[in-house]
Amino acid sequence: MEKILSLDQLKLGQSATIKSLEIEGIKRRRLQDLGFIEGSAVQAVYANPAGNPRAYLIRGTMLALRNEDARQIMISLNQQIGG
Repeated sequence: MEKILSLDQLKLGQSATIKSLEIEGIKRRRLQDLGFIEGSAVQAVYANPAGNPRAYLIRGTMLALRNEDARQIMISLNQQIGG
């Protein structure tokens, strides 16, 4: 069963697939321009020691997002192969 989370819940090193953006207007368009579109793979790669912002690798580019913006991006975790 697919588990849907918000991007801010992705742990460092984990990968996921973008499912939807729960944001409207110019912010939505800007996130889409940066590569946050349905079906794109994303990985959490760095977190500020305070936890905000966090850096994500998406479409070959590392981008920092504030947690309040990441909460509006819905993802599904990619299955890990092996154990």
